[in-house]
Amino acid sequence: MADKKHVHGEMDITTQEKTFDGFMAWVSWAVVIILVSLVLLYLING
Repeated sequence: MADKKHVHGEMDITTQEKTFDGFMAWVSWAVVIILVSLVLLYLING
């Protein structure tokens, strides 16, 4: 086994942070598009 113990905050997580930020941006845009689509469907079909 490894002799080195885990130290909190030592790992470089910039890639994970960029991925999470991109995912959250995508989800936010998807929610906006879905809501706009539902409002338009409601207005058209009244």
